Amino acid sequence: MRVLSLESRRAVEMAQLIRNRHGDPVVAPSMREVPLDRNEEAFAFAERLFAGEFDMMILLTGVGTRLLNQALETRFPGGRFIDALRKLPVVARGPKPAAVLREWQVPMAALAPEPNTWREVLAVTEGRAERRIAVQEYGKPSVELLDGLRARGVEVTCVRVYQWDLPEDTAPLREACARLAAGTLDVALFTTSIQIAHLLRIAAEMGIEQAVKDAFSRIVVASIGPTTSEALEEYGIHADLEPSHPKMGFLIQETAARAGQLLGEKR
Repeated sequence: MRVLSLESRRAVEMAQLIRNRHGDPVVAPSMREVPLDRNEEAFAFAERLFAGEFDMMILLTGVGTRLLNQALETRFPGGRFIDALRKLPVVARGPKPAAVLREWQVPMAALAPEPNTWREVLAVTEGRAERRIAVQEYGKPSVELLDGLRARGVEVTCVRVYQWDLPEDTAPLREACARLAAGTLDVALFTTSIQIAHLLRIAAEMGIEQAVKDAFSRIVVASIGPTTSEALEEYGIHADLEPSHPKMGFLIQETAARAGQLLGEKR
């Protein structure tokens, strides 16, 4: 089967995993992480953090946690952010920010379990007494998480560290759009919510957005987990399957096992 992967950072690994399961990978990196040009928001957060104005911090991504520390070290002494984290409860959304905290020897007050969505973050913070919470964001705001916290009467401060942008070379994305519209792909894999936004942005520029959307009704759409599936639904695209664990290996393995049957049902 011809399998579209929109993975960027791990594009080569994803392609090999697809080949290992006898698929023909079509790799179209869909995004790049861009540090914000202006870090004033992060610096203002740091001033408040160092002054003891927060009761808790929620870290949503490992990459964002590291970038926040790197940004703050351009203005404040090295290690000051890490020291501040050790003085208040810290919640990690899944294994990647948790790994950074363990590396820094920062205790975790709570770890959101799989599938590591905003729902699990709300669940592990339910009933806690902290009322002033800082949330390290990634890519785009987690509106559901922020609304859920505020509904509890919590004062939430968002700390944006990096944003997603299109890759510098959009030719593979354009080719992917053309192939989707032409009906020459069998499976599409989505590993993060921003991938569908960028894919359809390019499709719109090409004047084939509706054709690309329609294509997903005829191919297998595999999503890494609920957050990504919800993003697909926002664009009218239904995920045919999610893996038992939100990891690339499980996504490829379980998609390979079920794609033939699913494709037959859709066509």
